Amino acid sequence: MNRGTMVASQVIAVPAGQIATIVTCLEMTAPPAPALPARSALKLERWAAPVDLARYRALFRAIGEPWLWRGRLVLDDDALAATLGAPGLEIHVATRRDGTPQGLIELDFSETGECEIAYFGLVPEMTGRGQGAWLMGHALRLGWRAGIRRLWLHSCDLDHPGALSFYQRHGFRPYQRLVEMFDDPRSSGIHPASAAPTVPLL
Repeated sequence: MNRGTMVASQVIAVPAGQIATIVTCLEMTAPPAPALPARSALKLERWAAPVDLARYRALFRAIGEPWLWRGRLVLDDDALAATLGAPGLEIHVATRRDGTPQGLIELDFSETGECEIAYFGLVPEMTGRGQGAWLMGHALRLGWRAGIRRLWLHSCDLDHPGALSFYQRHGFRPYQRLVEMFDDPRSSGIHPASAAPTVPLL
């Protein structure tokens, strides 16, 4: 290790049982140019409140386990129901023709003039097959509506390694970087110890 570099750097020890990640916030302030719609065998449906919590958690876990998603899984039933039923939150789910959920778009319109893509993803077996472009096309179409002046989302270095370039290809521009530290969801049993094997569990 270069000690000269260490002098100019700020190093923070991450306690055992926790994990740190670099979060990148991205935005677009105008709708992207129209593009030919991607094709898919999936269909998109909206899950209106009250959302089936067990079904939602199963989808959230199926999509997010490889990337250590935890945000919705730490909530009890009452808190999750309140979150998913909050005014301004929309849940759109990509499904197979037989109704099996395969992907998730959560849009948060709670801030006037803004839409956050709070969650976006596909189950692992659907990634790398062009379905992400199809799903993002829907996210952009649904997010950009009358009165919206800014669409934004965030990603982190625990996400799919292609996530940042994917978002930038679809018109998002990075504008802020943050460091987040939280309880490792594998330590608390939210995800199995085998999840995200490229991220050491300490």
